[in-house]
Amino acid sequence: MKHISILLLKQVNVAGMENTRQSFLETNTYLNGQGKPSMFKVNLVSITPAVSINNDLYTIQADQLVNEVHKTDIIIIPPIQDDFLKAIQDNQPFISWIKAQYKNGAHIISLCVGAFILASTGLLDGRKCVTHWRAAQPFKDLFPKVNLVTDKLLTDEQGIYTGGGAFSSANLLLYFIEKMVDRDAAIYCSKIFQIDMGRRSQSSFIIFSGQRDHADQEVKLAQSYIEEHYNRNPTVDNLCKTFAISRRTFERRFKKATGNTVLEYIQRVKVEAAKRELEKGRKTVNEVMFGVGYMDIKAFRSIFRKHAGLSPSEYKSKYILMQ
Repeated sequence: MKHISILLLKQVNVAGMENTRQSFLETNTYLNGQGKPSMFKVNLVSITPAVSINNDLYTIQADQLVNEVHKTDIIIIPPIQDDFLKAIQDNQPFISWIKAQYKNGAHIISLCVGAFILASTGLLDGRKCVTHWRAAQPFKDLFPKVNLVTDKLLTDEQGIYTGGGAFSSANLLLYFIEKMVDRDAAIYCSKIFQIDMGRRSQSSFIIFSGQRDHADQEVKLAQSYIEEHYNRNPTVDNLCKTFAISRRTFERRFKKATGNTVLEYIQRVKVEAAKRELEKGRKTVNEVMFGVGYMDIKAFRSIFRKHAGLSPSEYKSKYILMQ
């Protein structure tokens, strides 16, 4: 039987933690229904006997204290809540224990912004990682040695697994169940929890709002200009002329401030505007394309898919059906 330690973190996201617990318990139910023994023993492991969260609205009892767990097979790091630095500080006693357990052969899985806790161990340095797209910039700022792949939904590298958003991390759990048990068990869980299997990207969920957490005022003015005039096809040369700055200096400063090249930024602004129009459902794909300043349908589809993870028509169908 595999021992699973779900970390009962201070500032834990309860939904992410409980979804995980239920996934492995349901896998045991599936195995029992096949006449097989349970595979997973699931425990909530904490620094203290109980953890209170959400201004003491919930108090959760731990099954084990972390210093009592000398050997575990799988560690699950659920999402934390918004104050990332405080969560890292409050959960420091887990850090050395996670490193020791990984060295001893444990699989480590982080879900959503639980990646902040995992990255604090140093185990992600030089490795690929995903987290919620909205937390991408603060994650990059705190952990520059980690290869953050913002468009992916999950990663699997040398016994370390990371997943995207709190609820879409269910896809990582299905992936792991398939790997540890079999595909039939994963399919069973996908049907029980009504989760689409096989998704590997979170690109279609990303809302691009521009990276403005920087101090370069001229770049901020350029960003505003792009966002106001994207449908007029602004160019790098045009922007340099408008803001009276050399092309080389402008491109260097823009990339440093926003993390995107000027061309990438223009593309992302255009795609985000196109997504909003497609979601309304009133215009055809061609009308949307012309509206955001593209004339070549092949180029538009290619750039849209690059940033949204779907073709324009697929994106329109997906989100109109949700309305």
